[in-house]
Amino acid sequence: MSQKSIQVDNLYTEGEQWVQNLGEKTVHAKRMKGKFRLVKWIAMLVWMPFFIGPYVTWNGQQAILFDIEKRQYHLFDITIFPQDLWMLTMVLLFLAILLAAMTTVLGRVFCGYFCFQTVWTDIFTKVEAYFEGTPDKRRKLEKSPWDLTKIRIKVSKHLVWFAIALLSGITWMLYFGVSWADYFDGSASNTTLSITMFISIGAYTFAGHMREQTCLWICPYARIQGAMVDKQTIMPTYDYYRGEPRGKLNKGEYIEGQGDCIECSQCVAVCPTGVDIRKGQEYGCITCGLCIDACDSVMTKVGKPKGLIRYTSFDEMKFNKPLKALYKRPRVIVYSAILLTALSILTYGMFNIAPMELNILHGRTPLYVQLSDGSIRNKYELKVMNKTDQPMLIDVSFKSTIKHLKSQKGHSGIVIPSGNVKSIYIYLKAFERDIDDDDQVVFLIKSNRATLERASFFASP
Repeated sequence: MSQKSIQVDNLYTEGEQWVQNLGEKTVHAKRMKGKFRLVKWIAMLVWMPFFIGPYVTWNGQQAILFDIEKRQYHLFDITIFPQDLWMLTMVLLFLAILLAAMTTVLGRVFCGYFCFQTVWTDIFTKVEAYFEGTPDKRRKLEKSPWDLTKIRIKVSKHLVWFAIALLSGITWMLYFGVSWADYFDGSASNTTLSITMFISIGAYTFAGHMREQTCLWICPYARIQGAMVDKQTIMPTYDYYRGEPRGKLNKGEYIEGQGDCIECSQCVAVCPTGVDIRKGQEYGCITCGLCIDACDSVMTKVGKPKGLIRYTSFDEMKFNKPLKALYKRPRVIVYSAILLTALSILTYGMFNIAPMELNILHGRTPLYVQLSDGSIRNKYELKVMNKTDQPMLIDVSFKSTIKHLKSQKGHSGIVIPSGNVKSIYIYLKAFERDIDDDDQVVFLIKSNRATLERASFFASP
């Protein structure tokens, strides 16, 4: 190791101390143009469907609707009932493993670009900058005495904040069959109003007031990310071998033995969580890359190459090792296998949801009845569920190896309402001489959407 490397390592083990903002001061991050800032704005568009979704219709009804009252969940052409909620397990598994896989490869890129807390906070701070100005002006306004101007600015900002939060809460409830009219004509239930206010106040508090403290102290992801990353994970990293020792520098100057970092602290000024990337990775870093935009801008101004802060891995920075291909990293292989399995099961389930379900309950008390003519009668309860969003017309029939097996009456043209379960009672009788121990009765349920078959036994003395 070179003498400079030894000096740099000593600097970071002895001279620097890790400092974390515990909420005693508000982080007023500077906004600076750059490619990662642009990526953040584009990534925000991922959340646009959230606000648009409730207004999209499909076949004359709301395309995405969670109808709790009818226990039906509509996703375009797909109607999901509680019996199919096993698929929710696959969805949650898929999302959890996807998050772990993303973290292994790119660090907390989800936090930096796609997390609703990050996106809402970015919007709220944009509103704050509109009313209160630059970070310096905002800090001065915080320390200034209360007067009419300060009250006007603060009230205006908070009104817009709460309007955004309230819109978020109402939009969430629209997915559950609530309409805007329900809020204005007073027909919204107390439960609806309570949930709406809970979500609104939560968005207002977390995105407007707590901001980075939500990521640091409430979100568990920040604490467990250390178990997901490895030495090949790509994250924003300060090249301290190139940057140290730091020192002030004017454009065109060259000072022997001085690193490229000019101690401008712009990387800290733009960080939404107040992290100083020059002190190494902290769990407060959300991998947004804004510090890279700031540093590249400064390096360009002083005539030095970009990349003092850049996306790189520990192995590449410390040992100059190239990144391994993803298929050579065991952790990525395991995550990918689980992702593929969960996605395959989910896809199969989504495209193979049966339009109806059939359960057969054989009479137990008693198992059979012997009639006056000597025949044996069995009672069956067929529970048929209509899992479509329209009434279903069905016909019930049966087949069996039992000779001369008869039903007391026919069962055709039975209407089952959407999302309902209907019990159909069938009485079958046969003579004991025609019955063998291994005989079965197969019931057939036919509709214009599907045909189901289920087998049951026939009890005899």
